[in-house]
Amino acid sequence: MASKLLRAVVLGPPGSGKGTVCERIARSFGLQHLSSGQFLRENLRGGGGEPGGFGSIPASLPLLMDACPCGAHTGFPRTLGQAEALDRICELDLVISLNIPFETLKDRLSARWVHPASGRVYNMDFNPPQVQGVDDLTGEPLVQSQDDRPEAVAARLRKYKDAAKPVIELYKSRGILHSFSGTETNKIWPYVYTLLSSKIPPVLSDEEN
Repeated sequence: MASKLLRAVVLGPPGSGKGTVCERIARSFGLQHLSSGQFLRENLRGGGGEPGGFGSIPASLPLLMDACPCGAHTGFPRTLGQAEALDRICELDLVISLNIPFETLKDRLSARWVHPASGRVYNMDFNPPQVQGVDDLTGEPLVQSQDDRPEAVAARLRKYKDAAKPVIELYKSRGILHSFSGTETNKIWPYVYTLLSSKIPPVLSDEEN
């Protein structure tokens, strides 16, 4: 584990590569990675949250933070209310915001398929399954979410932009927001790595990741 605790959140619209960036952070800096989407699928299935949303998160936050008391968290908070709820649990050290062009996100999301039971995500353009249409580990069928179909993507992105704006402004006002723009995760990652290396000692070099 890292020699210093670090609490970080990675923000970004659907399809921006939050999960990939967080996994690399976890490997490179010895942090735990908690995906809020996966956490909710495993622990809050059947709860009273908003469909496809995060209505139940504030009540579940103590469990969320107990499950991962330090580390890199992705996909949360998505609204100002969630950010304020998170404030009551812990103080963040930094927030990374991924800014990806709309057209890039639209293409990524429209090519995305998932394994429902595990949440594993495949992209038919750059991360396809070994056998078309089935999960690499289980051989079970992949599905495309209604939200990832082309006609739904634009509405999702608009909704995220409206909800995330006050969250981003909040963290910017605290001086802990760091924004990175680009169309490819591999090109954004070295800048994220450099930023984090100034905050916490890495356990892997950039080349090893």
